[in-house]
Amino acid sequence: MTLDLKASEYTLSGLRPFPVAITTIDEGRTNGLMSLSAGSGGIIPDAPRVTISLTKYNLTHDMVTRSGVFAMHLLAATPEPALEKSLAILMGLGGSSGRDGDKLSPFATKPGVTGSPILLDALSYVEGRVVGSLDAEENTIFLADVVAAERFSTGERLRIGEAWGKLPPEWIEQYDRNHHPQLESARRHRGLLD
Repeated sequence: MTLDLKASEYTLSGLRPFPVAITTIDEGRTNGLMSLSAGSGGIIPDAPRVTISLTKYNLTHDMVTRSGVFAMHLLAATPEPALEKSLAILMGLGGSSGRDGDKLSPFATKPGVTGSPILLDALSYVEGRVVGSLDAEENTIFLADVVAAERFSTGERLRIGEAWGKLPPEWIEQYDRNHHPQLESARRHRGLLD
């Protein structure tokens, strides 16, 4: 049997419906990015854990590796003003590299208990201290104890399909251009390039 890439994409992409904003701080510098790879990291309700997966290409990856802290935010789909703020966060954190400048300054934030910036226009967040990590060649999967959490509104969670359908075409083109080097880096880390 051969690998059916379309079947693989269908199955795996269905497991990542919610875009999350990841923020962190390292030696006083803040940064953030968008990810589709986050989830619950434990089953104990009174001692929650969170997992995130960050590609090694990203500055945020290096910052979380060094500092051991991050905040993971869900974005709101409703009401309409919250959706506009969510799309602004998605475009601001997902459209460029923190190596090129301050990605968080356009957004309302407060420092969390770890110092990680908390996006005040997010739907909710959990803040974590890393307790373990798994080097997965192209990325690192971080497991963290949740040390703080807050829900800012009662809106619904933004799904990636809904968000992608509302983003400007020129931003999507820019994202695709910026995403190409990240994919090449991931392929190199996995040994898939000559």
